[in-house]
Amino acid sequence: MYNVIVSDDAFKELSRIDKSNQRIIYQKMKLLEEGQFTGDKPLKGKHNGKFRKRAGNYRIIYLRENSILLITVIRIAHRKEVY
Repeated sequence: MYNVIVSDDAFKELSRIDKSNQRIIYQKMKLLEEGQFTGDKPLKGKHNGKFRKRAGNYRIIYLRENSILLITVIRIAHRKEVY
């Protein structure tokens, strides 16, 4: 099990998303908590070291720190805006 921490900025972005997409995002965040990273992609360039998880048309950008079992959700945004 991982601890998932959602940053204040990511929480604000999440609150602006409609309820049906919020449910999908919460389900994907639950998978992160359980340690299921299948289909997640590492990001490149200035976002090197971060990962993304697809949640419908939205992306969850997170930083995984294996040594302390901590996942920090940095950003939640529509796929057009996230990168």
